Amino acid sequence: MRTNTTRFERIEQTIIVSALLLMVVVTVQPVLHLLAISLSDPAEVPGMSGLAVLPDGFSLDVWRLLITHPNVLRGLLNSVFITVSGTILNVVFTALMAWALSRPRLPGRRVLIVFVLVTIVFEPGLIPDYFVVRELGLLNSYWSVILFKMVNAWYLIILIRFFEEVPGELLEAAELDGANAFQTLWRVVLPLTRPALATITLFYLVYHWNDFLRPMIYLNDQAMQPLQVVLRQFVVEGDKAGMVGVQAMNTYEGASQINVRALEAGMIMLTIAPILAVYPLILRFFTKGTMSGALKG
Repeated sequence: MRTNTTRFERIEQTIIVSALLLMVVVTVQPVLHLLAISLSDPAEVPGMSGLAVLPDGFSLDVWRLLITHPNVLRGLLNSVFITVSGTILNVVFTALMAWALSRPRLPGRRVLIVFVLVTIVFEPGLIPDYFVVRELGLLNSYWSVILFKMVNAWYLIILIRFFEEVPGELLEAAELDGANAFQTLWRVVLPLTRPALATITLFYLVYHWNDFLRPMIYLNDQAMQPLQVVLRQFVVEGDKAGMVGVQAMNTYEGASQINVRALEAGMIMLTIAPILAVYPLILRFFTKGTMSGALKG
């Protein structure tokens, strides 16, 4: 069915669509530019424009060097382990704490929520945090990175609000059916709050994957450092021989011609590619009307 729109509404829609398209171009262009540099002929990289989004020639030398680089492979595996294990623990403990604090009958609920809010205002600095990690014996341990902010206060508040919106009739029905608190959370509350869980999962996932400061400080063993620390070494040092290694330089015929700019671009793309691949998997849970009709029937 056609709907009649006024001239002002059409102008408004045109402005909104144009603004969104501009935002898409501004966001996607740098990513395509980096991909183009990493796939271009090594001899053509120095002369490429900063606006280029198509490769100048074609070569996979950069990707072959990066994929076979031992530090890159170890960093990728370390990042996957830290991100997956950290995100699972974050979501589990945040959901459990949010479920408890969302119950009005919880003794001392207001006091506990105040303590949560205090951690937002008075967050400890890096030096006290370092002393705590050292006293716990977690230096040069994956746990020094994984256990940090096990429950993020902001994400906890978001989840509490979602849990509070679950209809009380559903909780009472589950209680009458003999479900305990954990069964109610698992079978009733969590399925109805998937958008919120997907949101905080995405937030935790991105945080762990992009974190480089804590691993750089607490993980002194190079074999334990994640991909973000390796990326920082690539970008800051800018030494092609040190970044790639003499053996790798001698393995491929075109390695000696590869520009440092191309290596940095390929490394950045390798770092952001997993997150770009995970986004569609999580965004499919961002559905509207999850709780609509929950009381019908």
